[in-house]
Amino acid sequence: MEDRRIAIASDHAGRELKEDIKEFLISSGYELVDMGTDSDERVDYPDYGIPVAEKVSKGEIQKAILICGTGIGMSIVANKFSGVRAALVYDTYTARMAKEHNDANILVIGGRVVGKGLAREMVRVWLESSFQGGRHSRRLDKIREIEDRMGERI
Repeated sequence: MEDRRIAIASDHAGRELKEDIKEFLISSGYELVDMGTDSDERVDYPDYGIPVAEKVSKGEIQKAILICGTGIGMSIVANKFSGVRAALVYDTYTARMAKEHNDANILVIGGRVVGKGLAREMVRVWLESSFQGGRHSRRLDKIREIEDRMGERI
């Protein structure tokens, strides 16, 4: 059975979009683990991306969504963690490919780049897509080899 829990977090620049995506996910039957921020006061994106990426890396949660102004910062921070495949997406095609080809377990969106309607559609497509395996598995194995050689990064 599919795990319907999704962690979600943002900095101040992504908070408004985070709240909209939360509404969409709850109405779609998902259980949200909201890890902040809850205000528009300026915050540092690593303070919110790190706890989410840690949960995914440790296997405590299977999938997550991170949002900051452009999505770039959250992508960088999340991908420092072993086993995390955070994909910054900007349309439905990249959202689908993030899952089908890269088995992305964290979806990253730029709150100042993507509108609410498109963001909802990207989330829907990502959640409904499945990893294709095959040649893509071989590529992910190569990434895991790098992680194994480096050991725990954090």
